[in-house]
Amino acid sequence: MIEINGEADARYTRLLERRIWIDGCFDFAHHGHAGAMLQARQHGDELYVGVHSDEAISENKGPVVMKLAERLEAVEGCRWCTKAISGAPYVTDPKVLDKYGCKYVVHGDDITTDANGEDCYKAMKDMGRFIVVKRTPNISTTDLVGRMLLYSKEHFLPKVTPVDYDRFFKGIVPENPLLRPDAVERYKSYATCEDGLNPGVGVFLYTEADEQLHEIVKPDRSNWLPTREIYYIDGGFDLFSPGHIVALKTLRKIADESNALVIAGVQDDSSVNSHKGLNYPIMNLFERSLCVLQSKYIDGIVIGAPYKPTVHFLRLFPMEVTKAFHGPTRELDDPYSEARELGIYQQLGEHAYDSMTTEDIVERVLENRKAYEQRQKRKGWKSERENVLRQQEKLPADQ
Repeated sequence: MIEINGEADARYTRLLERRIWIDGCFDFAHHGHAGAMLQARQHGDELYVGVHSDEAISENKGPVVMKLAERLEAVEGCRWCTKAISGAPYVTDPKVLDKYGCKYVVHGDDITTDANGEDCYKAMKDMGRFIVVKRTPNISTTDLVGRMLLYSKEHFLPKVTPVDYDRFFKGIVPENPLLRPDAVERYKSYATCEDGLNPGVGVFLYTEADEQLHEIVKPDRSNWLPTREIYYIDGGFDLFSPGHIVALKTLRKIADESNALVIAGVQDDSSVNSHKGLNYPIMNLFERSLCVLQSKYIDGIVIGAPYKPTVHFLRLFPMEVTKAFHGPTRELDDPYSEARELGIYQQLGEHAYDSMTTEDIVERVLENRKAYEQRQKRKGWKSERENVLRQQEKLPADQ
């Protein structure tokens, strides 16, 4: 704890009140993690994110898929993260929060226990330094591992049709889940700027049947000046790995040199599956869109972007697309032929994770299948203990 006095002490006290702490494993950069960081950021002016070590996670929860350095890239790439703290203790320690000037820790309305079945946040709760936020439903690292092990396709979503959009535009709830009110509200939340409250990035939807681009969430207009250019990048962004995250980070640096906007196109489930096969994508379009949307390196996304960015598609944007980027790919055909003809296609270039693919991550899981199956069983034992603690605190049942 920093020793300070007088006016400096008062300023530091205010900082303690407004600098928020959140911690976790953050294994896979899924939208549940982003949702927790978003809600935490809304409680303060800065958000410090503690990331547990591989060893601590293995001891208390089970084997990790993504290594510490990889998980740190994901956390640091979230728009609402001010600073990522490496090697944070699995059981939240008030002394660590004091060290970083954070008074409160934020966690979801569930219970997290250590290897002994004890509440990881008991000390913080006892001190009145614990803030509860709503847990993001229907997504977890365990869910994603389960999809890999079971080769499930039940999570796939259909393409949005012009009829779906027409109903949405007229205020009628469409059948497609991508445009239902709860989904659109999530887009709006994840599109907010660094404070988690005000408008930030734009969300667009592409309907393939009529080849139209629709604005779903308006961006911060002060940032979207008509004189700015757009640098476009697309892909499946499945499991939103460090390969994707650092690619966007690299493109952000390139775009900043020309004061250009970065727009990321996220391809629909059927398009990804037709080229990847098996049960890819592991995450559906809604989940993948939210993963990209929370990235601090982009200015907007296109939901359901075409696999092949045609001249017609690239001319649908409100500003001129002057560059179309892509990193290394294992695809046999060339989806960027028209972009090449326009003279705007550009290879992204090398970066630390440019060889990492979704298949590589799935391979990690499959190579350690027994260990992850044991983790699932262990989760069942821990869930019983967590349910007891939940009932004691009169919290809602886990989802």
